[in-house]
Amino acid sequence: MTDVRDRIDEIVRNNDIVLFMKGTPLFPQCGFSSRAIAILDHLGVKYESVDVLQDPEIRNGIKDYSDWPTIPQLYLKGEFVGGSDIMMEMFQAGELQALVDEKQVARA
Repeated sequence: MTDVRDRIDEIVRNNDIVLFMKGTPLFPQCGFSSRAIAILDHLGVKYESVDVLQDPEIRNGIKDYSDWPTIPQLYLKGEFVGGSDIMMEMFQAGELQALVDEKQVARA
């Protein structure tokens, strides 16, 4: 488990925004991942995505890493933000945009 945790930690640390999701931004494999991508695209930020369906170790490991049971999972500047429901609530309240601005995340 340490190896997969180290891999996840490296991905999270080396990207301003990373979304662990089912599928890819061009072809999301679930509605929640699709919603998360739509939010990030609307914010106009650069982000990295990790398709957990391609790597069972990452798929299981990310749940332990964050202590969060569902996917997708959003990380911003190394901090866990939440899943698609939390992203949607924060987006609608303007909190996600404020967080992106506060953390000075690169634009797409």
